[in-house]
Amino acid sequence: MYFIVVKYQVRPEYAEVFLDRTAEFTAATRAEPGNLWFDWYRSAEDPNEYVLVEAFADDEAASAHVSSEHFPKGLEAMRPMLVSTPRIVSRKVEGSGWDEMGELRIDAR
Repeated sequence: MYFIVVKYQVRPEYAEVFLDRTAEFTAATRAEPGNLWFDWYRSAEDPNEYVLVEAFADDEAASAHVSSEHFPKGLEAMRPMLVSTPRIVSRKVEGSGWDEMGELRIDAR
């Protein structure tokens, strides 16, 4: 699985509309075969920072994502809203989804 985390520093005047303006790109990516998740989060410490956590099942799915018609359109839609180049961590990891955290087990009662 490809596990990717990207941090986007958004211009303050776009902070409240960033998710709306990326909604089409988000929906198209979530509909891709092999997309496991594509989830946006807003930083608790910096309201102008958005974090994208995404995963793809395998090499083919990751390659299809960056080769898709909506990928360059989505990036271009973001460009005027960003302060700087996004920062990314992209790694191929074992597994196919989220595992339970062993250090913090919660027993159902």
